Amino acid sequence: MFEIKSFASALSQIAEEKGIAQEKVVEVIEQALAAAYKKDYGKKGQIIKAKLSPKTGEVKFWQIKIIVSDEMIYSEEELEEFKEKAEKEKKSAEAEEEKDEGKVRFNPEKHIMLEEAKKINSKIKVGDELEIPLKKQGDYGRIAAQTAKQVILQKIKEAERESILEEYESKKGEIISGLVQRIEPRAVFFDIGKTVGILPKEEQISGEFYRPNQRFRLYILNVESTSKGPQIILSRAYPKMVSKLFELEVPEISAGQVSIKSIAREAGSRSKIAVLSDSEGMDPIGAMVGQRGTRVSAVINELGGEKIDIIEYSDESEKYIANSLSPAKVLEVKIMPKNKALVLVPEDQLSLAIGKDGQNVRLAAKLTGWKIDVRSPETEKAEEEKEEKKEVEKKVEKKEKPKEEKKEEKKKKTK
Repeated sequence: MFEIKSFASALSQIAEEKGIAQEKVVEVIEQALAAAYKKDYGKKGQIIKAKLSPKTGEVKFWQIKIIVSDEMIYSEEELEEFKEKAEKEKKSAEAEEEKDEGKVRFNPEKHIMLEEAKKINSKIKVGDELEIPLKKQGDYGRIAAQTAKQVILQKIKEAERESILEEYESKKGEIISGLVQRIEPRAVFFDIGKTVGILPKEEQISGEFYRPNQRFRLYILNVESTSKGPQIILSRAYPKMVSKLFELEVPEISAGQVSIKSIAREAGSRSKIAVLSDSEGMDPIGAMVGQRGTRVSAVINELGGEKIDIIEYSDESEKYIANSLSPAKVLEVKIMPKNKALVLVPEDQLSLAIGKDGQNVRLAAKLTGWKIDVRSPETEKAEEEKEEKKEVEKKVEKKEKPKEEKKEEKKKKTK
């Protein structure tokens, strides 16, 4: 039926171009051939199946009949009932029939009774499918050929969408490279290979500019299936993008010698990253920074100059909180009730510990999960003195109150 060499070559080419398994392409062509056969040689209600051999190019056709029993078929009275009810409610009789999924309207082209089917195959049972070989046809009309073409185009498009969806679903949470394709006010569209990815405004790094054909690394945030096909949502601002970039630059992370415990990020401005090493003699911060800062510099450059503080993680809350306020030097950490921590720093380190617009302490709080209050020893001493003074005043007030009450009572008696 087909010229074998050119057919096999065409199959491979379609599969490679569309990124679809060759078996899926064969399945699509079989569906198209079955549709073409039914269009020219079949009858209404028939189920036609085609089987194509990619090696020989030979095609075989079968008519499929579903095995049914008397209990599964609507009686004439039931069909008449459906018809009357449908007329009253101005619905189709078929819609009424579909409500009872356990039964079917018998169609000799689609169904076969169990007794009759057993004459062909004694082992067959209700619900099985009986395959009846059909005569192979060589010629198809223009309409049948158009039907086959439409089926092939539609099914290959569907298979391509499924393939893209599966591929990017498996890459979710990973870093990919993309070229700027189109820039819109609310989003930037990237060519990421087999499809287009969307970088929404809220996932962009503040102050970052995009130009057509400019290459960026992007984090796959989400993969959605829509009526228009797979939608790949990208991000440059997501905190995990920082850890994924470090994974690409620091071999010790993939080797399991260094682990990233926590990340706090204000995209485009500053990030804090807590790291830990279980390997003896391994300096986790040194591994992240790299020789002469090459590793951390590569990540900073990729993020457009975003500052990155790398601190050592600790199970001891006091130590971890003190490290999180880096580069400020911490004198003491006091753990308070309700997940609060009071941090004392030298007066000259106060502004550094708090950071511009409170950024450093805010990121430290996000990183550690503690509510952090930063003070200098002088401020803390003044606060303590203030509190002590208040306590003294309260005590004096309590002592003086009864005296005042006694004076009032004496005045009332004299009157």
